[in-house]
This record gives sequence, C-alpha cells and structure tokens, in this order.
Amino acid sequence: MKISTKGRYALRLMLDLTLYGGQKPVRLKEIAARQEISLKYLEQIISVLQKGRYVKSIRGPQGGYCLMREPKDYTVGQILRLIEGELAPVACLEEAANPCSRQELCVTLRLWKELDLAIKGVVDKYTLADLAAWSGEALEKGCCEQRGCEQ
Repeated sequence: MKISTKGRYALRLMLDLTLYGGQKPVRLKEIAARQEISLKYLEQIISVLQKGRYVKSIRGPQGGYCLMREPKDYTVGQILRLIEGELAPVACLEEAANPCSRQELCVTLRLWKELDLAIKGVVDKYTLADLAAWSGEALEKGCCEQRGCEQ
C-alpha cells in the first residue's frame, strides 16, 4: 500500500485549514502558496472533500473553505479513505468478506491481516488536532534551533 500524492496533499490541505482557518474561511490560493501545491490539483482534491462533507465553501469576497467539523473529529484514516479508497495492503482484504477461494490455505493471509490492522491502528488513531499539535511542536523546535536555545 502506498499513499498517493493526492492523499498526501489532501491531508496537508485539511491540516492547513485546521491551522489557518479557525472561525474564518481560507482561500484555496493561499493554501496552494503555503503548501507549494498546484492550485488546479487542490481544486480537484477540495471537490472530493466537499462531496464527502469534510469541508464547506463560503462564497463572496471574504469566502474560502473551512472544516465542517472540529479538527479532533477527523482521523487521518477517514481523510485518506475518502481520497484513496480502502487502505488494505492486499485486494483480498478490501471487502468485509474475503472473496479469495484460497484463503483457507493462504499462509501469507495472516501477515496481510496483521499489516492491515497495524495500518488502521495508526491512521485511525491520529486526528487533525494531533497533527496541528505536532505542527506547533515542529515550529517551536525549528525556532529554538535557529536561536540556539535549549528545549
């Protein structure tokens, strides 16, 4: 399983809305500049996020996009699944009922199930609020490194 550019950029877009939005909408053009992502590409991604009811659009001169819910209510897994589809490492685990006729004899199935649980355990554990906190820590660390102070 490999997260595509679209999935990674969707997560960055949602994090940007978390960090810079708050109570006010954020323009996609500003996100594109901050994240160094093509505006056209972000327009494709925001469309999926809107249809999934993760973000809403506010029209007008002070318009832009904002989150539909609180950052703590979005897991990384939810965002990635909306953009990427199922995150299972192998096709036979993508559906609730495994369609593979060899599953009773498949020695590697146990490995794939464990890997699937590990992936879900990580992406479903962390929220946008967690990523925002990590962003603050990274900024703090970078600031201290630039000034030569201790942490």
